[in-house]
Amino acid sequence: QVQLVESGGGLVQPGGSLRLSCAASGFTFSRYTMSWYRQAPGKERELVAAMTSAGGSTNYADSVKGRFTISRDNAKNTVYLQMNSLKPEDTAVYYCNAWYIYTYWGQGTQVTVSS
Repeated sequence: QVQLVESGGGLVQPGGSLRLSCAASGFTFSRYTMSWYRQAPGKERELVAAMTSAGGSTNYADSVKGRFTISRDNAKNTVYLQMNSLKPEDTAVYYCNAWYIYTYWGQGTQVTVSS
């Protein structure tokens, strides 16, 4: 059974940091490109960051470049998103995504940036 389980979301003040984790199981994690998406209320889901299977290539949304860092540990079947200098506009539900032959999604974790 495929599972992507996100954790690490919560409420943080502007300028603060959070680290999201996504634990994967049920598929060959090391073969999959792993990504983080987010969806704010009333908006479409958007790509935040992505990392290829071996970690050799990353891609970031312009809005998070220089603030967010995606990383992965293939030995632990886990992908991370380090989020620094958080802004209110980063408030959204953050989803973990795995893509190779199939596409899998996690259930999402809420990130709220507010004073």
